Amino acid sequence: MSTPFIDLFSGHAGLYAAARPTYPAHVIADIAALAPGRGQAWDAGTGNGQAARSLAAHFDAVFATDPSAEQIAAAEPAGRVTYAVEPAERCSLPDASCDLILAAQAAHWFEPRAFGTEVTRLLKPGGIVAAIGYGWWYVDRQVDAIVGGLLKQVEPHWQPGNWTLIDGYRALELPGEEVRLTPAAIHLAWERPQVEAYVRSWSVVQKLGEAVTDATFAALREAWPDGQKRHVTMPVVSRVHRL
Repeated sequence: MSTPFIDLFSGHAGLYAAARPTYPAHVIADIAALAPGRGQAWDAGTGNGQAARSLAAHFDAVFATDPSAEQIAAAEPAGRVTYAVEPAERCSLPDASCDLILAAQAAHWFEPRAFGTEVTRLLKPGGIVAAIGYGWWYVDRQVDAIVGGLLKQVEPHWQPGNWTLIDGYRALELPGEEVRLTPAAIHLAWERPQVEAYVRSWSVVQKLGEAVTDATFAALREAWPDGQKRHVTMPVVSRVHRL
């Protein structure tokens, strides 16, 4: 029995595309280097295609899928990238066609057994499946404390997938043998409105309504002047397996 698609992002696909960070180029390059070839990559749960566009620098063809038509509509076209509205649990690619399967900020929303079956069907011998994401993030002691108050407020409303990501994908089930990646992080020079947009893009904030952020954003305005850039660090979590 398939698990119905729980649509958490279609209603704010444009905000998601504008607010979410991209992965460091070396993270995508390190994963691509593990693949047995550079023919075909599948970016499952592509969202607006951030990781797919990075993969295009390393593979002849990138098939980027998402079950949300709105997310795919917000995706930026790129050479070698083909977008399609498909769930990660049922991909239209043929058997043994992929050198790499990537799920970027997405694997925690998949039905694990069905996705694992597709991974096993689609990967070539020695092929790589990688799940990467970013969970907790840091600015400085003052900002972290303010945002931490919001996190405590919304935690009871998180989906189980949120906890899978926050736990560093340790419980994620993937076929094959694990391969370790060098630890990495996303480093950003953001102004306060960029942090606010990122927080508004959270599925739990959209679920509860953006008013849930009012007190937090008011406190941030007191602590963080307009036009000031601060260093935002998002550690990259990863699970990589070779079939």
